[in-house]
Amino acid sequence: MTRAALFIAAAAGALAISAPAQAAAGPTDPQIAHIAYTAGSIDIAAAKQALKVSHNATVRDFAQQMVRDHEAVNAKALALVKKLHVTPEANATSASLSKSANAELAKLSKLKGAAYDREYLNNEVAFHKAVNGALKSTLIPSADNAELKSLLETGLSLFQEHQAHAEQVAAKLK
Repeated sequence: MTRAALFIAAAAGALAISAPAQAAAGPTDPQIAHIAYTAGSIDIAAAKQALKVSHNATVRDFAQQMVRDHEAVNAKALALVKKLHVTPEANATSASLSKSANAELAKLSKLKGAAYDREYLNNEVAFHKAVNGALKSTLIPSADNAELKSLLETGLSLFQEHQAHAEQVAAKLK
C-alpha cells in the first residue's frame, strides 16, 4: 500500500467515524468548522513543503494554487465563525487528521526529485478524495447553519476541481 493510500485510509477512517464518535446525528457546527479548517491547514502545509522541495514547475504551480485557494477558504471560514460568534471545537477527527498529515509530511520529507513530486501529487489526490467524500457524506449534511453549509458547498466545488487538477498533474508525472 502506498503512503498516499495509507493516508487516505487513515483520513477516510477518521472522517467516517467522526459522526458516531461525536454524536448520533453527526458533528456539530463548531466541530465541523474545526475539521474543515484543519483540512485546509493540512493542505497548506503540504503545499508549502512542496514549494520548498520540488523543482518541477508544474508541481510548484499546483502547490502555489493549493496555498492560495486553501488560505482563502480558511480566511472565509474564520470570518464566518467570527461573524456567527462560534468557537471551532477541537475533536477526535481533527486530531486524527493532523496526526496522519504530520506522518505523511515526515515521509515526504525523506524524498527528493521525481519521487517526491509523484508521492506529493498522489497524496494530494488521496487527500482531496477523502475530504470531498467527508464533505458530501458527513460535514455538509450535518451542518445546521445555512451560511456554514453554503461555505462547505462552495469548498466542495473548489476541492473537486483541486482533485481533478491533482489527478491531471499526477498523470503527467508517470
